[in-house]
Amino acid sequence: MQIQDLVERAVASSAADGCVVLGTDRSATNLRWAGNSLTTNAQTASRSLAVISTTAAGQVGVVRRAVSTAEEVDRLVRDSEAAAAASSPGDDVAPLVKPYPNDDDWSGDPARTSIDVFAGFSDGLARALEAARSSDQALFGFAEHIVESTFLATSTGLRRRHDQPTGRVELNAKSPDFTRSTYEGVHTRDFADVDVDAMTAGLAERLSWAQRSIELPAGRYETLLPPSCVADLLLFAYFAASARDAAEGRSVYSRRDPGAPTRVGERLASLPISMYSDPSRPGLEAAPFVATAASWGGLESVFDNGAPRGRTDWISDGVLTTLPATRSWVGADQPAHPIIDNLIVDGGGSATLPDMIASTERGLLLTTLWYIREVDPQTLLVTGLTRDGVYLVENGAVQGAVNNFRFNESPVDLLGRITEVGVTAPTLPREWGDWFSRTAMPTLRVPDFNMSTVSAAS
Repeated sequence: MQIQDLVERAVASSAADGCVVLGTDRSATNLRWAGNSLTTNAQTASRSLAVISTTAAGQVGVVRRAVSTAEEVDRLVRDSEAAAAASSPGDDVAPLVKPYPNDDDWSGDPARTSIDVFAGFSDGLARALEAARSSDQALFGFAEHIVESTFLATSTGLRRRHDQPTGRVELNAKSPDFTRSTYEGVHTRDFADVDVDAMTAGLAERLSWAQRSIELPAGRYETLLPPSCVADLLLFAYFAASARDAAEGRSVYSRRDPGAPTRVGERLASLPISMYSDPSRPGLEAAPFVATAASWGGLESVFDNGAPRGRTDWISDGVLTTLPATRSWVGADQPAHPIIDNLIVDGGGSATLPDMIASTERGLLLTTLWYIREVDPQTLLVTGLTRDGVYLVENGAVQGAVNNFRFNESPVDLLGRITEVGVTAPTLPREWGDWFSRTAMPTLRVPDFNMSTVSAAS
């Protein structure tokens, strides 16, 4: 049976008061290399159905698994209904989304990937591995391409479909004794835009910077945060931005004023920085409707499945303008603001990273951040580690590599202390890249980034 037939069978089989079915056809392919040699390649395919059964009392049952026959679909639906009957009413109950016009190709075959997607990329990778062998470097890395076709159907008659390609390349270069290491990662939809030569040139430059080692103590330093670091920090700010949590006094966006319980309308950034999501952003395209098998922290609700997503400005010219909210939270007479699977930050800057290095009197340049964890939700204080290269910049030039640090910072507080914003460019978050890879960020200059302790991590 085609996946659309399985989805339709599930909706027709449902005896619940409401039913949402999400069918996912997934294909993936990847390459791995280590020590300048290709080690593995793989290709997989799978399909699954998530059946969401709802009752008039607001109970919800969600069951997801792989299915291929009508009988398996029927058992899945019955299990979902049983899960709903055994559950307590949810706190995000809303009517299921009604049908609306769209031009999705419901009947078309699912989109799929194959090893052929690496045809051009593999030539560049072969050059990079050969160059590393001849220049006394060791290259490690991973390239992956995933295509998911999602088919959404509801008992109200709504039908939506979205094809999502997601690719990434992660390259790690090390010196032969492993004392020097640096990293480069990119997001891509189809690998046609991946410039391996440029990636390896950047790695080689940073390894050369690290030939001189400098020890620095903990403290507050002027710091250049490249786009990957900015993405990892501001994604914490994004996922902490639930309107419900803010209104209930449980987040950094709470104001604790009964007349104005959230910080919407407050200036968060001293510079005219904007943060927004747009499903149609070229190169970062994402699903233009909600498709979720789980309700999540006031940010997403299974009752909102199929609700349209469009460009949403979260911060405009430094001012907090919108917080993510579900339909149940805002009410029937207000527009909901579901989270969207991409994030863009733009401050109108035109300076490149080399430009910002050249204008630095003394400061640190980071490569990536790692193991970032929330410490205090009220201030959104997070802690984490620097990784794969921290460099001292003096008088407009990189002087060498310094030791790693543990940092303590609030991404929201950080917005108010930025003194320079570079050009915005697509980037791959290091910490969030496995789950959220579609971002575009600028390099940021922060005059007093808090490196709280020295880290022994390499």
